Amino acid sequence: MQEEEIINYTELADGRIIEIFKIATIDLPDAERLFSHVLNAQHIWAQRISGKKPLYGVWYIHPKENFESLSADNFKLIRETLKNNALDKKVLYHNSRGDQYENRIDEILFHLFNHSTYHRGQVVTLLKKAGYTPPVTDYIMLKRDHLL
Repeated sequence: MQEEEIINYTELADGRIIEIFKIATIDLPDAERLFSHVLNAQHIWAQRISGKKPLYGVWYIHPKENFESLSADNFKLIRETLKNNALDKKVLYHNSRGDQYENRIDEILFHLFNHSTYHRGQVVTLLKKAGYTPPVTDYIMLKRDHLL
């Protein structure tokens, strides 16, 4: 699978979650906190690859009204970062505790997309409990529907 396909998949799946937040008429603080975390992690990892300081902390909570623009900014940054760097390039970075690590970009991206999927599943569970019909975010189903 090409990296562009996994980027497109993650962007589409995240977008389907964002659509639920846009129509939500009740407060969903736990779901908003977790989805903010997803957006923050995507931003932080893209910034780390670029050698820039992240604008948000790992658990910073964004208003749900900002999810769509934050997501668009994240995926623009991710795509720009990949255009300017080889997947096997090693990146030296610090985690949120200040510990230093080094990983290749392809390893970081695998983590970033897996992390997004993991927490999207948690968000969907919370949305379901709140009475919302969860959107289809399964890769194979989106592929079958020719959305990817």
